Amino acid sequence: MERLISIIGPAIPQTLIMVFASTLISLIIGLPLGIILTITREDGLYENKNLYGVLDKIINVLRSFPFIILVVVVFPLSRILVGKAYGTAAMIIPLSISAAPFVARLMEGYLNQIDKGIIEAAKSMGSSNFEIIWRVLIPEAMPMIVNGITMTLINVVGYSAMAGAIGGGGLGDIAIRYGYQMRENDILWATVIIIILLVQIIQVLGNRIEKKIDKRL
Repeated sequence: MERLISIIGPAIPQTLIMVFASTLISLIIGLPLGIILTITREDGLYENKNLYGVLDKIINVLRSFPFIILVVVVFPLSRILVGKAYGTAAMIIPLSISAAPFVARLMEGYLNQIDKGIIEAAKSMGSSNFEIIWRVLIPEAMPMIVNGITMTLINVVGYSAMAGAIGGGGLGDIAIRYGYQMRENDILWATVIIIILLVQIIQVLGNRIEKKIDKRL
């Protein structure tokens, strides 16, 4: 048991750092992109078909990249930003780039679900487009946004496991090195159970927060 803890213990914070740091960065990038996509699309607050078309294509291309290939492509950027292409810090870069388009598309979908009548009512009351974005669109979509953050965290947990297999550290690295290569099944199943528990905790907390702020419930 002590050996199990000594091997898996350090990998847990590595995975948590990768997951939460990458998700935070992807939200910082993806949420504004989602807002821009929403307001520049046809009939949007700032309709701009050219800008929407460019962003739409870029996001589609990035979402089409298999994560393993994306990691290899981003190796040079990781070296520039963190000084190396392996390890937990280095893997935050491709994880963030992979998750950001996913977040942007989710946010666009959520914001587009807001009742147009609410937006028209805000316009009739003299609200500017900026005020509509920050006082109507985002607050109304907040329960869905929380759900999107939950989904992003869960997806990044899966990606972090793959990142561990190619030098990212964390639970994925332990599962591959000890569980697969060295055939230590106890370590393999321990990492699997921890990953499942992590996902379940994220899902439960996300659901609770979503229900707490959802005014419809």
